[in-house]
Amino acid sequence: MAKPPILGDCHTHLDNYGAQEMPEILERAREAGVAFVVLAGTTVESTRTCIEISGQYDMLYAGVGIHPMQADSLIDEATYRELDGLVASSDKVVCISEIGLDFLPESPPHDIQYQVFREQIRLARQRKLPIIFHSRESHPEVFQTLREEKAGEVGGVMHYFQGDDATAREAIDCGFFISLARPLLRLPDLQETAKAIPLENIVLETDASPQPFKKYRHNWTEPRHVQPVAQKLAELKGITLEEVARVTTGNLTRLLGLEHLVESG
Repeated sequence: MAKPPILGDCHTHLDNYGAQEMPEILERAREAGVAFVVLAGTTVESTRTCIEISGQYDMLYAGVGIHPMQADSLIDEATYRELDGLVASSDKVVCISEIGLDFLPESPPHDIQYQVFREQIRLARQRKLPIIFHSRESHPEVFQTLREEKAGEVGGVMHYFQGDDATAREAIDCGFFISLARPLLRLPDLQETAKAIPLENIVLETDASPQPFKKYRHNWTEPRHVQPVAQKLAELKGITLEEVARVTTGNLTRLLGLEHLVESG
């Protein structure tokens, strides 16, 4: 039986799953061809957990970050040092994630979000790590902040992309990849946009996290679901799954400094 093409998942919240589930989740991922998975931090504490879990499994890596929905206080000097210490604590840390802006009505105050975002971009540039960012109802403000803070020097990923072609072009112009996830399977407008985005500017993810609102456990999103996303992208572009995997995984491994995973795979 032929081995499936090598895939990577650039954004998950697997730390929210129970520890007892992790071996089976990762085994299902491997069976689907997923070679590596990145866990995104959302608070200082969750970041610490992500790093701890990544140290237990070869295929797991971690991001350091405070999510904009968790940006309830400014990053002071002590918090910045704590985040910096977490980056330095493990060679499994490969990005600053999940950071950004979120302007839903119930989101934290915008001035706090901006400061938290800017300070984490500063950390990314200081540590020369790519950024994986969140943007909801805030695309113009996010792109302006990325430019002002020279985030393109480290680049990164626009996470869980569901925007239009103009938004994709602006993210790419800022120096970032477009990350596609399961919405690609069901949103016709996103499918049309994905056709127009060059494969060289795309990476893949699942944003995997427990989903108790779904009736059946087997429907919860896991890293294994990168494969159907890759398959859909191949169908939309009229190319093979192998080509999608080769290019998108190559994009991601170069960004994160994980090229050896493809070479050894």
